[in-house]
Amino acid sequence: MTELLLKALLAYLLGNIMGGHIVGRLRGIDLGQVGSGNVGATNALRTQGKGFAVLVLLIDVGKGIAGALLVPLLPLGSASVSPEHLAYVCGAAVTLGHCYPALWGFKGGKGVATLAGVFGALLPAALPAMLLGFVLVVMLSGYVSLATLFAAALAGLYVACFDAQGALSSAGAFTAFMAALIVFKHRENIARLMSGTENRFEKLRLIGRWLER
Repeated sequence: MTELLLKALLAYLLGNIMGGHIVGRLRGIDLGQVGSGNVGATNALRTQGKGFAVLVLLIDVGKGIAGALLVPLLPLGSASVSPEHLAYVCGAAVTLGHCYPALWGFKGGKGVATLAGVFGALLPAALPAMLLGFVLVVMLSGYVSLATLFAAALAGLYVACFDAQGALSSAGAFTAFMAALIVFKHRENIARLMSGTENRFEKLRLIGRWLER
């Protein structure tokens, strides 16, 4: 149990390393004070451009991978927890660290990029379908938030259909918890989608614009 708590704490602190703040400091920009105020890659893309957003994305995805794969391997305590359970706990912890970072007053991002890194590390077979679904929804609608929610649903569908134990497995519990977190963090986006006031990336809506011709 000590090993689990220590590694979960380290993964959480790793999640506190915010790509938006790091790149913003290097560029002399406080990402939390522009656009939507979110420190994630979407707000970075909307307000600062592709290069800035890519750097933010790489840092946030990278810490998700490191939290799920590397932190569980650290020699801390005795191996009292199965590697699978430990990996999923650390994956959840690094995502929570991004969403609610204590080092930044618990004001973090929405966890999408970090969670993508975690899924890529722990459920790589599900990632292609999630990415494809995300890209298709963005290109059809222009709504990144809708695409994110769709990708989260695909992750749950993948685990339910292809994991031997389904929702009862570590993967199932992790996916259900993370899907609930994504929905909660996007609750304002969902409200705006329902009212028709959500921000849209019109330039990314390539398929949608083509179908309207």
